[in-house]
Amino acid sequence: MLFIRRLIQVQFMVLVAVITAAGQLAAQVPTSAVDSVFAAFNGTQNPGCAVAVSEGGVALLSRAYGMADLEHNITNTTETVFEPGSVSKQFTAAATILLALDGKLSLDDDIRKYIPELPDYSDTITIRYLLNHTSGLRDWGTVAGVGGWPRTTRVHTHVHVLDIASRQLLLNYPPSEYYSYTNTGYNLQAILVERVSGMPFADFSRQRIFEPLGMTKTEWRDDFTRVVKDRAIAYSPNGEGGYRMNMPFENVHGNGGLLTTVGDLLRFTHNLETGELGGPDFLREMHTQGVLNSGRTIPYASGLFVGEYKGVREVQHSGGTAGYRGYLARFPDQGVAVAVMCNASNGNAGRLAHEVADLYLGDALVLDAPETPTEPAIEMPAADLEALAGIYRRVRDKRPVTIRWSGEVLLLGAQILVPISDGRFVVGSTGAVFKLGPETDSGRHRLTLSMADGDSFVLEPVQGFEPSEAELTEYTGEYFSDEAEVTYHFEVRDGALVRVDRYGQTGQLRPTYLDAFSGPGGLYIFNRDGGAIESVSFVLGRAWDLRFVRVP
Repeated sequence: MLFIRRLIQVQFMVLVAVITAAGQLAAQVPTSAVDSVFAAFNGTQNPGCAVAVSEGGVALLSRAYGMADLEHNITNTTETVFEPGSVSKQFTAAATILLALDGKLSLDDDIRKYIPELPDYSDTITIRYLLNHTSGLRDWGTVAGVGGWPRTTRVHTHVHVLDIASRQLLLNYPPSEYYSYTNTGYNLQAILVERVSGMPFADFSRQRIFEPLGMTKTEWRDDFTRVVKDRAIAYSPNGEGGYRMNMPFENVHGNGGLLTTVGDLLRFTHNLETGELGGPDFLREMHTQGVLNSGRTIPYASGLFVGEYKGVREVQHSGGTAGYRGYLARFPDQGVAVAVMCNASNGNAGRLAHEVADLYLGDALVLDAPETPTEPAIEMPAADLEALAGIYRRVRDKRPVTIRWSGEVLLLGAQILVPISDGRFVVGSTGAVFKLGPETDSGRHRLTLSMADGDSFVLEPVQGFEPSEAELTEYTGEYFSDEAEVTYHFEVRDGALVRVDRYGQTGQLRPTYLDAFSGPGGLYIFNRDGGAIESVSFVLGRAWDLRFVRVP
């Protein structure tokens, strides 16, 4: 009895210490300071946001602003249900990893072992590549948009996702060669969990994640017609001082589609500190960052970005679906976590969350980052600098990059290229560096652009392209894509090449380099066979080289 009494006393003292510490931190941040961050959303004529903050899992603050339903005058509360968009991905990753810890699968398994409908690309795509966006798979929503049905314009389901993915003849790149964000990998994980567990993904998530963590108001939007108690309607500004509804009318989930509260989000992210659910191996896999074939470690882990914010470690993810916005961040060294969700598309959840984090992290933040030692600038003849100006093409995805000569300095966008040594230039304040490579047959140099995050791009020089109206007719005609199941028509109108879609909507194409045009949605590269144009490659942000074959 004495031992039990002593144990209770110790537990009580620990609880008091935690509450006291939390209270001291909360006392340093008046509620009014947080309210001021959300002042623009605190009204009865506009949608708004909810925010919650915790330290060591103890709630410090929970506030809500604006309206959940403008038609029925319902305000947002701390228990309002929102969608945080891609913040959802860490929950999908958690489900996949739990199955791996159950011994039901290996994260290094070929995804085709479970989803054989996917094409055999000769290179193995592992489940781990799906977790950290290094699979090379095209984003299904991007392809659906090319086909005329952008996301939220029809009721997309996982049947559509799998159908689109199964028709892609090419990957963006060999698996693990690069990092490129794609929703496809997370929708496939939802399908994978369902097939391996033998139960709907929503049921598995509820039984293995939501209920054990006490997330009583969290579920997946696997049926957008289902009535959800306390759900906020999502809105976007209508351009006339008011708002229009902007809801995600689709049933795809796993990539997004989580319905939750700010309080439930904090419960989940606290478990990513304690491992109460899943244990040490679960925590390790959730935070294991992807490693590319080059050996470079990328910031993306399993549905989580691992990095820094103002000198402190941060684990976070942002998201947006239709008119919803979300951000969930954890600062491990300080034990602080912040969740923000908004039902207004103009609610920058990431910025709002960081403004709140600034209040609570206080002195832990490095407000004036130490200057990074840099090499001194050197003088270069103006003629040598001007010779570097022109159009380049990224070897990775064929996108054009323009370096301009102002008459005094070289410019990449708004950033000045500052020469620091023979053949090397700093790109303004970005931390990126250009390095001159060997000369090409044209007498111009190839360039390597090394980014601050360790990524790099090889740029090859190309000539500008100003075709005559007669030359533009060479590109006209119909082109069909099996992968997007759509035909595009190209014709010349008023001296310009125009793309016409199946609905008669047009978009003008602007020449960039030989056989390449910038136009609606991305870059169009016309491919030749023996001199004759036989196809056009559509290059978009999340789908590279989507091929349209010319119809005879």
